[in-house]
Order: sequence, then structure tokens, then C-alpha cells
Amino acid sequence: MSTQEIVIRPVSPSDTDQISEIYNSYITNTTVSFETTPLSTARMAQRIAEISAANPYLVATAGNRILGYAYVHPWKERPAYFKTAETTIYLSPQAQHAGIGSALMKHLILLCRQSNLHTLIACITAENTASCRFHEKLGFEKTSHFKQVGYKFGRYLDVIDYQLIL
Repeated sequence: MSTQEIVIRPVSPSDTDQISEIYNSYITNTTVSFETTPLSTARMAQRIAEISAANPYLVATAGNRILGYAYVHPWKERPAYFKTAETTIYLSPQAQHAGIGSALMKHLILLCRQSNLHTLIACITAENTASCRFHEKLGFEKTSHFKQVGYKFGRYLDVIDYQLIL
């Protein structure tokens, strides 16, 4: 990773291609995402627009390169859950283990506190132990373990929820 300054800023529509590239790699190569088909840039642009219209959505950049992104979206649709959001974070391979994810999430958590959210939920594939440890370091606590709820690459996968009360 170069020594260029890392900038964390709100997402922009011009970020769509690079965000799609990062996310689609997770879809096709890992069990981190439970999606099974890569997203078109048009579909990703629609998602970004919908989520960022009402919720914090951040990108970390170095120069013109997006190194990762993080956002929150409503955890459930029912009105009583309006103070709870689900977090999402994805990093490019070259940005992993460089502190960029922590910086992104800390900024996102701050924005969530400022917007008066009460609880954040992280839904993580159980075998993604690096993400579990990452969230624990940020103060999230394991609250559930769902067995064999996803099916990808010919096998069943568990999901663990982590919670942070703000």
C-alpha cells in the first residue's frame, strides 16, 4: 500500500464502478456475501442512491482509488426498529490489515451516534473470523448464531450477529 493520504468521505455516484468491483469480488470469490450473482453497475448505483439518501455511506480513498466502503441501512422494516441499523463494510484486498477498515467504521459509528441511532447490528458469515475479531475490537458483542441459514459454493453456512449499543 502506498503512502498516499487516506481520505474518508461520503459516497458519490462516481464511486459506483470501483465499489462494484470490490463487492463483486466478494460475491464471486468468498462466502462473505450471500449474494451469488455479481451486480451490474446500474444495480449498484441504484443501491448506493437508495441507501445514501437516508443513511451514512462512506468511502475510504487514496488518490482516485477507493480502498473500501462502509454504510448502515435499516435493520428491519417495522417502525419500532427505527433506532437500529445494520452495518456493512467491504475493503479492497490491498486495504486489508492497514487500519483503513477501523478508520471507516469508527467514522461510521460516530455518524450513527450523531444521527441518534441506538443500536448497530453486524451480520457476519461465521467462518469470516477476521470480521468477527474486527467487530469485537470495535466493541461489538456476539448476540446470536444461526446455523446453516445460507447456502453457497455447495455448502451450508452459519451467520453470527454482533451488536453495538451506542
